[in-house]
Amino acid sequence: MTQVIPPEQACKPDYWDEAVSYLMKRDRILRKIIPEHDGVWLASNKTPFVTLARAIVGQQVSVDTAETTWKKFTALCGSRPTPAKVLEYDVEQLRAAGLAKRKSEYILDLAMHFNEKKVHPAKWSKMSDEEIVDELCSIRGIGRWTAEMFLIFNLHRPDVLPLDDPRLLKAISIHYFSGEPVSRYEAREVAQTWQPWRTVATWYLWRSQESVAE
Repeated sequence: MTQVIPPEQACKPDYWDEAVSYLMKRDRILRKIIPEHDGVWLASNKTPFVTLARAIVGQQVSVDTAETTWKKFTALCGSRPTPAKVLEYDVEQLRAAGLAKRKSEYILDLAMHFNEKKVHPAKWSKMSDEEIVDELCSIRGIGRWTAEMFLIFNLHRPDVLPLDDPRLLKAISIHYFSGEPVSRYEAREVAQTWQPWRTVATWYLWRSQESVAE
């Protein structure tokens, strides 16, 4: 999910260094975490359709399961699947490639929305985060979490706080509450310090959990 691409292949968001400097000054926890991940940053080279399709595949499953399913899906539809290519298949064919029935339906609906221009990528740069979330949530299978992942990983919006993300809540619990369960309200209170760079703080907290797993 956190998507680390070697620096020579990745374009750093233009706000990244400013955000890191700000967070290092404002948050004692991030002051320790950020230097542990020097030389890497949020990056993506995927199309909007691919980003959203991957997010649907990754809903409510582990990172490893999502990656395995995505490899099966792209073996059928190509390494960079397009809406038109996906629409060549039906639900049963996508299921045979490894997708659950419901997710097969969702990805076909996503492909239809892009193919029929019911979503408007060309306008997103001028739309607010909430306007984009509203547009994406009109697609079956895309809720707020998926839309926020898109804001972070594809559009690189700098101030997204995905309070429905269990890994973020777990990281906040570990680093700020000594492992005690944390509510969305408590997480939001912690994150006030991070504004207007909550995306960057979230990304580093995700990375901190990967370090633990390794």
